[in-house]
Amino acid sequence: MGYLEHREDSPKSLVFGVVTISDSRTIETDESGRMAEEILKMEGHEVLRRLIVSNEQNEIKGIIEELLNSGEIDIVLTIGGTGLSKRDVTVETVSKMVEKKIDGFGELFRFLSYNEIGTATMLTRAFAGVVRGRIVICLPGSKSATELAIRKLILPEIGHIVRESRR
Repeated sequence: MGYLEHREDSPKSLVFGVVTISDSRTIETDESGRMAEEILKMEGHEVLRRLIVSNEQNEIKGIIEELLNSGEIDIVLTIGGTGLSKRDVTVETVSKMVEKKIDGFGELFRFLSYNEIGTATMLTRAFAGVVRGRIVICLPGSKSATELAIRKLILPEIGHIVRESRR
């Protein structure tokens, strides 16, 4: 079976948990999380939970564990905390949980981002991996970065990624 057959044999509608990681945003002011939810729903996916947690490793790990343990979530999408500041701890937290990295995700994200923002793209540590057969994707907090990742990387391939992670 080639990748086209794999895509065809992949789930078409998936369940997401969207977690914005921020010390300053609220559900009302979280434009990136709201946009992510709208795009995913428009494309036939479900966003079962959308919430905000602070840039604290224990909170990030706790909410990801809660979402994964619910048995209802296929993909946890985090938004924020992927930069270089001391408060950006999403990647450190999630990478400790991951059993398999999806290296190509971060590589492709930075490649595509370079076309939009130039060399500043090297400051992002966008990341994805498999945790207990489920997908966790970590995106930067900016609205444009979130939209780029969802439209150009996640939507075209997420069914295939989930299919493979379940095998």
